[in-house]
Amino acid sequence: MKINRRRFLLSSAVVGGGVLIGYSATRPSRHRRANEELAAAGENYVTSFLKIDADNTVTVYVPHAEMGQGVHTSLSMMAADELDANWELVNIEQAPATDLFANGDLVTGFAGELGAPSFLAPLISVSAVKIAELGNLQTTGGSSSVRFTGEHSMRYAGAAAREMLIDCAASRWQVPASECTTALSHVHHNASGRSLTYGELAADAALLEPSKEPTLKTREQYNIMGKAISRNDIPAKVDGTAPYGIDANPEGMLYAAIRLAPVFGTKLVSVDAGDVLSRRGIKRIVELEDSVAVVADSYWRAKMALADVVSVFEDSPNASVSTDSIFAQFDASLASGESDEDRELGDSPAAFESASDVIEASYRVPYLAHAPMEPMNCTVHLHEDGTAEVWTSTQDALGIKSRVASILGVSADKTTFHHSYVGGGFGRRLPFTWNVIDHAALIAKEFNVPVKTVLSREDDMQQDYYRPAVASNFRAAFDASGLVRAWENRFTGPIQTPGAAHIPYAIDNQSIRVVDGETHIPIAAWRSVDHSQQTFFTESFIDEVAHRAGKNPYQFRMDLLKDHPRHQRVLQTAAEAAGYGRNLPEGHALGIAVQESFGSVVAEIAEVSMDSNLRPVVHKVTCAIDCGFAVNPDTAASQIESGIIFGLTAAMYGEIKIEGGAVANNNFPDYEMVRMATSPEIDVHILESDNTLGGFGEPATPPLAAAVTNAIYILTGERVRELPIKNHKFQKPSLAQV
Repeated sequence: MKINRRRFLLSSAVVGGGVLIGYSATRPSRHRRANEELAAAGENYVTSFLKIDADNTVTVYVPHAEMGQGVHTSLSMMAADELDANWELVNIEQAPATDLFANGDLVTGFAGELGAPSFLAPLISVSAVKIAELGNLQTTGGSSSVRFTGEHSMRYAGAAAREMLIDCAASRWQVPASECTTALSHVHHNASGRSLTYGELAADAALLEPSKEPTLKTREQYNIMGKAISRNDIPAKVDGTAPYGIDANPEGMLYAAIRLAPVFGTKLVSVDAGDVLSRRGIKRIVELEDSVAVVADSYWRAKMALADVVSVFEDSPNASVSTDSIFAQFDASLASGESDEDRELGDSPAAFESASDVIEASYRVPYLAHAPMEPMNCTVHLHEDGTAEVWTSTQDALGIKSRVASILGVSADKTTFHHSYVGGGFGRRLPFTWNVIDHAALIAKEFNVPVKTVLSREDDMQQDYYRPAVASNFRAAFDASGLVRAWENRFTGPIQTPGAAHIPYAIDNQSIRVVDGETHIPIAAWRSVDHSQQTFFTESFIDEVAHRAGKNPYQFRMDLLKDHPRHQRVLQTAAEAAGYGRNLPEGHALGIAVQESFGSVVAEIAEVSMDSNLRPVVHKVTCAIDCGFAVNPDTAASQIESGIIFGLTAAMYGEIKIEGGAVANNNFPDYEMVRMATSPEIDVHILESDNTLGGFGEPATPPLAAAVTNAIYILTGERVRELPIKNHKFQKPSLAQV
């Protein structure tokens, strides 16, 4: 198929006997700039996606962070397949944090998802790279790497490079290019039996002008994509050699332990350091606007000294805020009647006016922390010559480099970012979650040696940017025949992901509106963003509606999904695989939930029982996902499993408590997680379709909570309308099945 949706230009240069091939949606000036900078920079030629060396090795440079999702391997598979490369000769490298890797694909991809008007699409497309450059956008998140960068950059790079190599071979042999084929990093002319390696053709290919519309493979032509290929990051993670940001150890490095204002937004008033500065290894106490830090020659010494530093922060009216007062505020906002439109369909007031029956319910979810395994950290070195270096685990390398440079007062061009693996992100290391980055830069500015700032696990828990707490009120109206005629939802904002509260069900009249939910608690994207809260709400309430109507929850959904065959397909697949409708072990029940997010449709069936203490036990989760196509099925299944465990942790235990305006949780004993012993069996079914590629990192998280709580209702007759489940005291099981 010919790709002509936008114009692509190739940048290439000959360095050390190899050809570099980069691909981006851009104008010729960027093409020339890439050639100039690559050639002038000597070994800094990795600012292109592909490099083909004379020895026939191919190096793929991936502009996304590897944080356990396997994206380095998947994106390289996409480029290598279109290139017809020999996978055994492919090397994978992290692309550097330069604006030549600013990711315009994210601009165009998310513009569509966030509801940008269609008439702006051409303008967004031609300006996407410039927008990304100006915004220092090199972000990993939103399940976007494969479906945006992979589809619209990596595949194009491989396809264009393959065409160039064929043209070079055809010219050398004086035969039509149509007579040449490629396989395993060779160009073949079958009629004469001749062949050349890509490495032998690389220098010639660098002199060609690429096709603006490379021909991509069709799915049946794939040789690498769609296969279960081992991830390149796993060996180093198994043997312990994988570098993370917290492992940074440049020569002469000092360590900073920091205490930030416990009540968000308050300022530091005074510091009494006592005898701390006289202790062994203590170098300095740094006072910042909202924090105090101790810098020492070891982290332990800095942390122990900080514990003895007395700091006073200003009084704040937010010091009286608690979890209870926040939800009271939400209830008042919901009751006020003031709201903004999210979706209005039909005439809901009229449907409620004429209803034969109305069902109402209110739901809540608490703030949640990201709690990555690698605590937040950042190492910064401001050199005397006006250059700087940064080491940290991040989902936004280019943005972090630029931000640190700005704080230090140096040029971003003179700032070096040292990449590493990311020990968990889930949104905590995205743009605008910069507290540790900003403070690390400010502290390092006081020194001429590297300084590593580390948040302790307690700091990380109490100084996060949290998933929002949300309250949501529902009503549904039935007519005299028992059909659902209206759906009303009022929930507290802000809306981080447009459409997350929308439902796929065929209900003629819908009124979905948002009210103010602003508090002083900092919030940010959390794995699956709004979908995690809203799917719990909507899939729980649609279950309530089904039971009120006296209908089987599965068949009720299937009937209302008549306009959404993708949803029906995944729901049917999951239900059949889980044994829905067949005999279960005594005391077991199946709960259902389905949701579309990040381009994928996911259905999950949770098999649950109650133990002797009347606590729920999740035995098995069956998941079906329509993602269009899985580039690496093993990695895809792992991401689904990960999302389910992440969602189960949130459903069962996740809760950030606010007391005195601050976070009361301290560490994992206060923020329990699903462990190996309590993990359910997980059965994943990946369904291919003709739909565009969907995400994997996030879509499995949203349905889990509702699937579990819907099963609990069948077992106990009690509705869980507020998470986490651990806070509920259940009565004797009733198995109130429909």
